[in-house]
Amino acid sequence: MNKPFSLKKFSERRQFMQRLAGLGGMAALSLLPQNVLANARAGVKKLRLSSNGENLRLVFDLDAPVRHTLFSLSGPERVVIDLDDAHLLQTLPNVGNAGGILKRVRSAIREGKNLRVVLDLNHRVRSKSQLLPPNGQHGYRLVIDLTDNRLYSKPSKKLKKQDKKPLRKLVVAIDAGHGGRDPGATGYNKTREKDVTLAVAKKLYAFLKREKGIKPVMIRNKDQYISLRDRVKKARLYKADLLVSVHADAYRDRRAKGASVYALSLNGASSEAAKWLADKENAVDLLGGVALNDKDDLVAEVLLDLSQTATIQSSLDVGSDVLKNLKKIGGVHKRRVQQAGFAVLKSPDIPSILVETAFISNREEERKLRSHKHQQRLAKAILKGVKGYLHRNAPPGTLLSRHS
Repeated sequence: MNKPFSLKKFSERRQFMQRLAGLGGMAALSLLPQNVLANARAGVKKLRLSSNGENLRLVFDLDAPVRHTLFSLSGPERVVIDLDDAHLLQTLPNVGNAGGILKRVRSAIREGKNLRVVLDLNHRVRSKSQLLPPNGQHGYRLVIDLTDNRLYSKPSKKLKKQDKKPLRKLVVAIDAGHGGRDPGATGYNKTREKDVTLAVAKKLYAFLKREKGIKPVMIRNKDQYISLRDRVKKARLYKADLLVSVHADAYRDRRAKGASVYALSLNGASSEAAKWLADKENAVDLLGGVALNDKDDLVAEVLLDLSQTATIQSSLDVGSDVLKNLKKIGGVHKRRVQQAGFAVLKSPDIPSILVETAFISNREEERKLRSHKHQQRLAKAILKGVKGYLHRNAPPGTLLSRHS
């Protein structure tokens, strides 16, 4: 089981992606797990290069996954890529003096079966590699990114002082489920889900507003209809660090009871990724400041995969904290955070959870949901989970990071 990401690590990855995107899209790296086991000899079908002068990306198109090793040598400067049990299916291109980094590419077969590719360089670089799995358009790809080592020179202390930004509050978007013409579920005594969720959301807002270093915002603060897509858009407009969507469950078996917490499923993320990529021409600010509209398909896909993986893991982490506190005020329906493809959870760059406070279809729980006192208890339980998580994982540049 993968260890969940903290919000701090999520923020660091977001900043990392912003920096890579600022390099012109040539240095974007996927941190997805590698599938490196190959049953048959892998063939290199093609080598593609793209450069902006200071950064160079090489993509080896493969017909099978491959084990590989990447290392650098000096005197003269070069980068070596060893591919186990692999061979060329066509001649490597004559690249000339590509982008000011690369002099030439040469290859050889070692031990009769292993392919070695050597990149002769004009000067020292930093190199990274990643084997990407197939997606709809491409097969396996081995991506090598070379970045001019001089880009990593440390800024002066004077510049750092000038660039220092004031500490900010962490923004928590609170989404009261349903509303307006969409009443949600209805209890035995005609209690409407949209009314309960707004009441709990307002109480959660009031609690969070008292917390130093946290800025709560309401997706809806009255009985109005907002589409699921627009809820996600509003959270992004608020530059939310976290989205909490409040609901009240219902089921045909009126004995069902207890609270549940949901994060986005991997299947839900995969289907959403296709929509984000399809709309990328109109996307100006998708991944916490990283736009996809100026990236090639491969770079956009890698950035989006990285962001969604980190977002889901952060969502599971904060969801666990909230569920732990809900257990203290009553029974829970599921003892672990569940994952589903709810549309309101599908922001690729905002950790998001959906809290089913109780079953409104259960008479006893419906009675509690109508109670001001129980609504307070629910809001406090969510508050404690969110607050504890944010304090432990406050990213740099926030007020909470100063006190964590």
